[in-house]
Amino acid sequence: MTHDRTTGTAPRTARAFRFGVVAPVGTDLPAWRDQARRVADQGYSTLLMPDVQQWQPAPGPSLAVAATLADLRVGTWVYASPLRAARNTAWEAHSLSVLTEGRFEMGIGAGRPGIEDELRELGMPVLSASQRLSRVRETVALLRGLDGAARRTPVVMAVRGPKARALAVDLADTATVAIMPDDARAVTMAIAADLRARADLELAFHAAVVGDAVSPFMAPPDTDTAALRAADSLLQLPADPGAATEELLRRREEGGFSYVVVGADAADRLAPVVAELAGR
Repeated sequence: MTHDRTTGTAPRTARAFRFGVVAPVGTDLPAWRDQARRVADQGYSTLLMPDVQQWQPAPGPSLAVAATLADLRVGTWVYASPLRAARNTAWEAHSLSVLTEGRFEMGIGAGRPGIEDELRELGMPVLSASQRLSRVRETVALLRGLDGAARRTPVVMAVRGPKARALAVDLADTATVAIMPDDARAVTMAIAADLRARADLELAFHAAVVGDAVSPFMAPPDTDTAALRAADSLLQLPADPGAATEELLRRREEGGFSYVVVGADAADRLAPVVAELAGR
């Protein structure tokens, strides 16, 4: 992963594609271990864990185990900053970077939609948007201090609004655009254009829908897939591998998106696309 922070409008070489899989640990541990090995064999670069207590074991131990199963990068998709003390998050991220010998990347954001309700249920303070972004900044600063001069844990930041984008320009190696279900392609591309104009960041998106199949943990099961297609949303990809390949090439050309994240249920279906595009 590059750390060149060149800004301005000078032409840049397109980044090579890489692919990640959001694969929470289910109740069938042997199946999850097999899945981790399979996605590595299929050419996916990164196995990712959500930060939702109700879904799975804690991401830190899960990712440490995943890194022993296959030659994969591992990462959080993404730590929710208002749920976590900055120092503890930085310590865990640095520890994972050390234990995986540099194969961990810290995904972090200000919290998914509805995070305020979760904070109230947990009896935690409901932070304002600016306070949540300040915690992201604090976490990354502490991580950089723990890493020291000999190590740099890559930071992937989930962004949408102008303040989050500005913070990503300052701190992140990768920015993943938080796409809302009703966002048309033009909305997401405008966010990408703003980021590209200000920093040489790797840009990512997650495809919650492939064809008409909605990935668990990445979108509600009642997601209107027809509406996503009508909006030409970047939340969805065609089920046909050839069409998906063409669409990803288009997204990289038009928006600079080169890091593609999909749900574990879609990994086998998109394996031919990964074989065609990964590293290219």
